[in-house]
Formats: sequence, structure tokens, C-alpha cells
Amino acid sequence: MTTKVAIYARVSTTTHGQDVTLQTRELHEYCERRGFEIAGEYTDIGVSGSKDSRPELNRLMADAKQRRFDSVCVWKLDRFGRSLRHLVNALADLESLGISFVSLKDNLDLSTPSGRLMFQIIGAMAEFERELIRERVKAGMKNAKAKGTRIGRPRVSVDAAQVARLRSSGASLREIAARLGVSLGTVAACSKRLPRSASASA
Repeated sequence: MTTKVAIYARVSTTTHGQDVTLQTRELHEYCERRGFEIAGEYTDIGVSGSKDSRPELNRLMADAKQRRFDSVCVWKLDRFGRSLRHLVNALADLESLGISFVSLKDNLDLSTPSGRLMFQIIGAMAEFERELIRERVKAGMKNAKAKGTRIGRPRVSVDAAQVARLRSSGASLREIAARLGVSLGTVAACSKRLPRSASASA
């Protein structure tokens, strides 16, 4: 049974000598040597690798879910994944669908034991990257607190006298919040600080 392959290529710009046909030509030659049938060709041109939405990559992943091919072949890993985390997640999605993955220039074939080992290493690197980011965020917040910078949402101020008048007129906390355009929690906190006679009305 002939293996059906989807090839994916991307260039971020059409200037500076970037030509997507360099990638697709070598991918075609590889598939021909292996006796693979090219079931689809997906090419994003003028799309940055960091962009969340790449139309052709999105189409490839959608077709993968339809099992329209058995393997995905790319020229290099950095042409496929927009980040280390995205790369790991995308490869895991393909693996769960039973679709193999080949990166030509990286000599990576996830259908082989060495390829699967490399995938585990890539996954560990992605987890390490996430931990570094998490630690940097924690350190930044700690430093900001030490300098007296308030962390979190800015505090919303509300006119206590206005809340008192509305409460005394019989308005509920929810009605006051809607009228003043603030959260119910903000009104409730303000109401608690009012004299008992002003906050007692339902």
C-alpha cells in the first residue's frame, strides 16, 4: 500500500531571496525516492512563523483529522512550528491520529525509534521553556510588588454617597451595579463600608 504524504512549506517573505520552490522541490524529490504519493501540498507564502493563524497549516491540520494522508513532510522544523510549544502540540496531534512526521533537513522521522526519542527531547525542551517563562513572570511580579506596584486589575472606585442614596431608595445591589456600570462585588464591598442605616435597605 502506497504511503500518502502531505508536504508543507512556508516562507515569511518573498524578498531576500526566499523562494518556497526550494523547499517544495526537495520535498518532491524525497517523496519520489521513497515511493510516496503526494496527497496534498500546503504552502504559506509571506506568513511569519510567529503568526497564530497560517491558513495552509490550518488546512493541513484539518485534513489530517479527516485522515487524507498518512504522513506529513516538511523541509525544516522551523518552517512548521511557530514556537517550540506549538510544534510539540502539533506533532502530538498528528501522532494521536496515527500520522507520521518527517523533517527533511533535520533528519527527523517520527516513525522511527530515533525520531520518537527526538520528539521526547523536544517535548522536554518545551516544558523547560514553559518553566523558564513561568519563573520569569513570578520574578517580575515579586520585583514589582517590592517596588510598590499594584499587581492585578486596577481598583474600580465607586461613589459611596451615590450607593448610599440608591440603597436608601430601595435599589438592590445588582440594580446599583448595573446603574453605575461596576461589578456586583464592588458595590457589595462599598455597601459594607456604609453606615448600617444606609446599607440596611433591600
